[in-house]
Amino acid sequence: MRAVVHAGPGGLAGVRVGEADMAVAGPGQVLVRLRAAGLNHRDLFVAAGRSPHDPPLVLGADGAGVIVQGDGPDGLTVGDEVIIDPTLGWADPSDVPEVPGILGGPDDGTFAEYVAVPAHNVLPKPAHLDWAEAAALPLSAVTAYRALFTRGGLRTGDHVLLPGIGGGVATIALAMAKAVGATVTVTSRSEDKLRRARESGADHTLRSDADWSAALQRPVDLVVDSIGSATFGSALAALRPGGRLVTLGATTGEEVTLSLRELFFRQISVVGTSMGSAAEFREMLALVAEHRLRPVVHRTFPLDGGAKALAELAEGSQFGKLVLTMD
Repeated sequence: MRAVVHAGPGGLAGVRVGEADMAVAGPGQVLVRLRAAGLNHRDLFVAAGRSPHDPPLVLGADGAGVIVQGDGPDGLTVGDEVIIDPTLGWADPSDVPEVPGILGGPDDGTFAEYVAVPAHNVLPKPAHLDWAEAAALPLSAVTAYRALFTRGGLRTGDHVLLPGIGGGVATIALAMAKAVGATVTVTSRSEDKLRRARESGADHTLRSDADWSAALQRPVDLVVDSIGSATFGSALAALRPGGRLVTLGATTGEEVTLSLRELFFRQISVVGTSMGSAAEFREMLALVAEHRLRPVVHRTFPLDGGAKALAELAEGSQFGKLVLTMD
């Protein structure tokens, strides 16, 4: 089968597109012929962390396609259109594993014509989504769902701040928060991304270098932040007393300075999150179906353009998701 494989030097230099060993479904697994696969920054992190001594790895966590061998849960069988839950071995939201397993490292992933996954990791593809939209959904959407609802306790009427709008998590988080009746403010250094966020339903937009606390029309109940040290102080200052900050990334650095006195006097909650459980994946799909939410697909590439797509992802200029399609 054709696949996007990492082998050799770490990073994008080790990415090639070519023939790989055919995926084989073992006991308790299904074989899926993929129709599309979504890119995530995790794919770049996996490639960067590999060494020339590691065996070849098919990259990719997100995917959607058709079962060609085996039976899934709830009567799913050969010929059914499915979306893949990329998280392995995490059933319950509260039973957080030390290191959640995930497709695309160390197990072969979805940037290929076929992938074998545990049977319970396939679910019916949301009927209102096309293949590219379905493939753009899994990891970003379950991460956003857990951050907003399980960890962030989002309620109707809350004011949510999403720093750094443009990535897959932030764009689907915007859609989810608006769907349940929240007010959403986003930030970016890019005027084009702020414009697109307004077109996608954002109530307010701020430049990343603005004084957020002074510019906000009302204090924030919840911040969902993937930026890290560059925005941490501004995000805390924007919160109302008793507000919540959920952190899920550190693209600008992982070390921050925190005043414990400010934390306990203002009764701020700071919690971490990453990815999501199988139960949350099902809940996320139910929310997407109920409100007919659509992830933003910035651009699609053919499978043979996988290396080019990863290079564009590394540039960080996209609004929404990049997706590989398999014809």
